[in-house]
Amino acid sequence: MTADMNAAVELPKNKEPVLRVMPMPSDVNSTGDIFGGWIMAQVDIAGGIPAFRVARGRVATVAVNSFVFRQPVLVGDLVSFYADVVRVGRTSITVAVEVFAQRDMPQRVVKVTEATLTYVAVDAERRPRPVSPD
Repeated sequence: MTADMNAAVELPKNKEPVLRVMPMPSDVNSTGDIFGGWIMAQVDIAGGIPAFRVARGRVATVAVNSFVFRQPVLVGDLVSFYADVVRVGRTSITVAVEVFAQRDMPQRVVKVTEATLTYVAVDAERRPRPVSPD
C-alpha cells in the first residue's frame, strides 16, 4: 500500500450514504481483517438500492464491472457506502459504489473500496424488463 492509500479523506459532502454498517468479530478472516466477501456482499446491497429505485422494482445483479480493495476494513470501523447511478440502459442500471471507513475514534476516514456493478430490472418471472422512463 502506498502512503496515498493510507491518507485520511473526508466523507462525501452533500450526500447521504445508502448503507452504513459496523462489521462484527465474526466477519474477520484469519489475519484479523474483515473478509473481502463480506464487503462485496455489502457493496452489492448498497448498489442494489438505487438500482431498485430507478427500476421501480426488482433488480438482479448481472455484472461486477470493477472492484478495488484499497484498504482493509477492521472490526470497529463504521463503514459507509455511497452509491450513484452512472448509466441507465433499456433494461440495465450501472451503479458506482464508494466505501469509506471511519476508524480510530475520534474518527479518521479512509476510502476502503470502490466498485461498479450492473443490475438488470426483472419481472415477476425474473426475466429482464424495460426500465420505466421517468
